[in-house]
Amino acid sequence: MAMTTRMRSTDTALTTAEAAFALLTCEPAPLVFDARPVPGLPDATMPLGELRTLLVCERYDSDTTDVLWRHLAHHAREKGPAWVVGAIGVALPALTRLAAKISRGHARHADDVDSEVLAGFLQALRRADLTPPRLWLRLCWAAWRAGVAVITADDGEELPLNLSTGSRSPRMPYGHPDLLLGRAAAAGLITSEAAELISATRFGDRLVEQLAAEHGVTASVLRMRRRRAERIVAAAVSRGDLSCATRRGGREAA
Repeated sequence: MAMTTRMRSTDTALTTAEAAFALLTCEPAPLVFDARPVPGLPDATMPLGELRTLLVCERYDSDTTDVLWRHLAHHAREKGPAWVVGAIGVALPALTRLAAKISRGHARHADDVDSEVLAGFLQALRRADLTPPRLWLRLCWAAWRAGVAVITADDGEELPLNLSTGSRSPRMPYGHPDLLLGRAAAAGLITSEAAELISATRFGDRLVEQLAAEHGVTASVLRMRRRRAERIVAAAVSRGDLSCATRRGGREAA
């Protein structure tokens, strides 16, 4: 299946992964996934390329994606390198979109962002707890954080051209919302679930109504939780509490 990629003068981690996936899924012996244990997917075995096409063209609920990615993660951990490449290949359309979004306005770092997005996803694929729900969202969240860190690190390394010789307050790195959410969760100000809720509905493409249906609560309850967490993060920004990744005790959003 052809996937949308950004223009590149050289190969990047994501385009290299795509080439490896293409070799793995070509005839006459493509790598095959048994979709029969996954509720909501066709009751059949299918080449991984077909599985990826299905996931791109159809929207599945969290129960289906959770079971699917538990199987793919188990295969990647237990069945060797081919299944690592296969799982990454299935995720590549989403990872490419994430990397493109992070790199927007930072073209010279696009290759590094690609590498870190892939590395962050791969680390989560190998190490994430597969038992809790929303596994796919947690894998993507790990990839996003890793990619954003490239831009954030660069922002802190370069001196501005108009650097004054006098004393001035340091610029707080508040340009990346997901960085703030990650710091707020790490500091215990909000829960990781609240951070994911804000990220998925404010900066991702998920609707509050969709998540509410998946978790068996009303949309108004989720909006209230999101609003409460956002107020905590906003207050922390105003106080300067999120200018570094220091862990501190704090309130948690329900």
